[in-house]
Amino acid sequence: MSERKAVKFYRSYWEVAMELNDKDRLAFYDAVMLRQFTGQEPTLTGMAKFAYISQKHSIDAQVKGFEDKTKIPLQGGTQGGKQAPLVQEKEKEKVEYTIDERKLKFADTLKPFLELYGKEMLNEFYAYWTEHNPKGKKMRFEMEKAWGIERRLATWNKNVQERNKSKETEEPKELLLARKLGLC
Repeated sequence: MSERKAVKFYRSYWEVAMELNDKDRLAFYDAVMLRQFTGQEPTLTGMAKFAYISQKHSIDAQVKGFEDKTKIPLQGGTQGGKQAPLVQEKEKEKVEYTIDERKLKFADTLKPFLELYGKEMLNEFYAYWTEHNPKGKKMRFEMEKAWGIERRLATWNKNVQERNKSKETEEPKELLLARKLGLC
């Protein structure tokens, strides 16, 4: 267990505590110190719990900052347990793939749909959605807030079908021009 020597005590803690009666104020102060020095989540009730919850984000941010800086988690942690330090470090070490590697991964996600939509449509879909942003760091599909490959392919296919139907019903451009000129 790491011995934490000091914590920041924000004015907001004091302002909230001053609204409490003496008993609840003491319980609130004890809860803040318990979490800050041991990492344990306090068990509170009533107004003391309400006061603690109002400051929880700030308190948890301090605990996380200490743990990140020292690479040693405080004992206790949040209810339901904490992730092991090894897991936390692995998350920090997430590998950044090159754009070409990400393109290959995207192409692999299209393979299951080859029989359903055909090679030509999937190639057009791939070319459109793997277009780079101006800096070349992200592709079009990576910039979308929501992305579901099945739904995107279904919509793409529907749009292709509609374009094909409109092409079949359009008159040739020469005939259209002749009608406008009054030649037909």
